[in-house]
Amino acid sequence: MNEVFRNWAGNQSVTPAEVRAPSSAEEVARAVREAAASGRRVRMVGTGHSFTGVALTDGLLLRPHALTGIREVGDGWVTAAAGTPLSVLNEELHRMGLALANMGDITAQTLAGAIQTGTHGTGRDVGGLADQVTALELVLADGEVVTVSRGGTGKIRDGVSEQDLFDAARVGLGALGVVTAVTFRVEPSFLLRSTRQPMPLTEILDSLDAITSDNEHLDFFWLPHTDTCLTKRNNRSPGPADPPSAFRHWLDNKFLENTLFGALCGVGGRFPGAIPRLNAISAAALSASTHTDTSYKIFTSVRDVRFLEMEYAVPRELLGQALRETRDLVERRDWKITFPIEVRVTPASDAWLSTAYGRETAYVACHIYRPTPNPAYFEGVEEVMTRLGGRPHWGKLHTRDAGYLATVYPRFGDFRTLRDRLDPDRVFTNDYLDTVLG
Repeated sequence: MNEVFRNWAGNQSVTPAEVRAPSSAEEVARAVREAAASGRRVRMVGTGHSFTGVALTDGLLLRPHALTGIREVGDGWVTAAAGTPLSVLNEELHRMGLALANMGDITAQTLAGAIQTGTHGTGRDVGGLADQVTALELVLADGEVVTVSRGGTGKIRDGVSEQDLFDAARVGLGALGVVTAVTFRVEPSFLLRSTRQPMPLTEILDSLDAITSDNEHLDFFWLPHTDTCLTKRNNRSPGPADPPSAFRHWLDNKFLENTLFGALCGVGGRFPGAIPRLNAISAAALSASTHTDTSYKIFTSVRDVRFLEMEYAVPRELLGQALRETRDLVERRDWKITFPIEVRVTPASDAWLSTAYGRETAYVACHIYRPTPNPAYFEGVEEVMTRLGGRPHWGKLHTRDAGYLATVYPRFGDFRTLRDRLDPDRVFTNDYLDTVLG
């Protein structure tokens, strides 16, 4: 029986014709050449944390779990195999006294999966993972293995410069090649002081500029049907470290944010009319806390409750309007929404298909409990975000196609031209890429 691939949320699955687990770039190249010769399409999956079909294929599916480990360490940089989980990279870097400057809150992802779909985290000064990449090793559609780096002056082939491929492939959706290794810019390990504080949404809306400019890493969660947000402000600290006790870590990260929250979602799923009251109870239970710990332990969170997610990136200056319109829409349509809406920010990016390309960006993420999907909620919020020039996260649910995306990405046409030159036979395509890239 052929192996079935399912994503974390359980909303995407596929049975490919063949599955392989290559352990080197050379093995990936051989697999790509053989698949192309037999007319099969190729995708390298990660750990399935995308909600879209970006990783699916009915042809040859490459598994990443044998393509792992740190390859090389230099002065301010580290090269690791593409299938290395972020959790493993964090721990290895910490043992060497090093760290990434910024990251998202999920560590189960592989390095390639995270950067190819534009995982971003939140940061005033430092962008997402793709903005910390200094070099990529790729297997192209003809099986050639190439390395491209920031500032590279080489030429891959006629009409394809090293710099263009680097800027395009960092958030490349796997459409330009199979990433086999990633080089990140790193720095000495550092501590973050995390301050969690409930605040009224109305107060945040009145002080967005100040609250974003005053904090290196701002993340806040608005509980629908209430005026309450939980803000998380993470800023560098000289120390000393003051991590939460084992009990407090379990209480906040496992019990309250997962076990209890999952139970409330289950109750809300059975009795939707109770959701506003349940959210009010959750809002009243929020409390302030402060602690200082190793950066990656502050950046990351535990996410056990299964959900579906849509996230849009809007120009930073339109965040207030986006939140007000979303709040008003939820109230007007009387949707019963259990999950909080998450807001983050990043500086502008120079990766062509980064959701932050060319503009300071804010992210509005909507979640729904997996057993009780609400398509109308996502559709309504998507209409708000697209009116504001929003760009959907590549790994999260949306309904945009190439026609729309070409209007919000200045280098979209350049990306497609590069793809035509590198993969004219579409060895790396699938249904999702046919929609979003055309």
